[in-house]
Amino acid sequence: MTARSLLDRTGTALGLVAVAIVFGVLVGPQFFEPANLDLMARQTAIVCMAALGMTVVIVAGGIDLSVGSTIALSTVVIALLLRAGVPPAAAGLGAVVAAAFCGLLNGVLITRLRVVPFIVTLGTMLVVRGAAKGLAHERRIEAPFTWLNDLLRAPDSAAKLPTGIWLVLGLALVVAGMLRYTRFGRHVFAVGSNARMARLCGVPIGRTNVAVYTIAGAFAGLAGLLQFSRLSVGDPTVAVGLELDVIAAVIIGGGSLAGGRGTIAGSLIGAAIMTIISIGCSQKGLANWVQQIVTGAIIVVAVALDRVRTHGAARLSETGA
Repeated sequence: MTARSLLDRTGTALGLVAVAIVFGVLVGPQFFEPANLDLMARQTAIVCMAALGMTVVIVAGGIDLSVGSTIALSTVVIALLLRAGVPPAAAGLGAVVAAAFCGLLNGVLITRLRVVPFIVTLGTMLVVRGAAKGLAHERRIEAPFTWLNDLLRAPDSAAKLPTGIWLVLGLALVVAGMLRYTRFGRHVFAVGSNARMARLCGVPIGRTNVAVYTIAGAFAGLAGLLQFSRLSVGDPTVAVGLELDVIAAVIIGGGSLAGGRGTIAGSLIGAAIMTIISIGCSQKGLANWVQQIVTGAIIVVAVALDRVRTHGAARLSETGA
């Protein structure tokens, strides 16, 4: 294994350790106390859940800017269904189905109109956000207390993790296995690596893209479920800009905006890095505008690293050829 290959495989994990150490020094020993680690885990869960779907999209060479709006819509749908007397499980399922439909709409528009995903999802980001505000009449919706509110609640025992975090870890294993071991996963990588070659090899490009965005929508719905658990209300204004954190998590974790590259483990680590920086800045007492500058800088650096990796891989391929 070359030094470059070793760095590609372990660089994200080393970055997580480095960031944790930096904020541990800046904030103090309390940064690593169990209560604070639990807070970071629960806050990371929402970004991680959305990042599972975003990883599949980015591997396929796409992008989805409507994630934050879909999460907001999901919280509103859950609250409305619970107020209507729908059982909690059915309310959660209804939100995931609504979010998956938003993803299906993205996939169909991208495939049928042959418009770049950035433009389509930029438009649906506004459409879905507007739909969420319309359903909620531009206000928060209170909902009855159910077991959905406990998904991210800290359990009585410090040795246990909230159910929502176990759900994220379990689904992460499922998605990682799907990408690595199934025909659909191979199709996703093929479409992202070289769509023209994939088409010549018989890969159904259109169906693959529709499925990819539908999956991303469903995971945004599950992230909305966790967001509702955290807020206990349906809020059409929540998760504004969260799509940037999700995309940054995937890119920091080794995903490529050019497509054909990305791992679930890397995306989870990237989400953890974003959360540590956010919570670390807050506990250090930095103003919100400073946190926004730091987050924006991280996104720029992540894209720059992606470009370096992509050009480096291209040069190696040319040398090998």
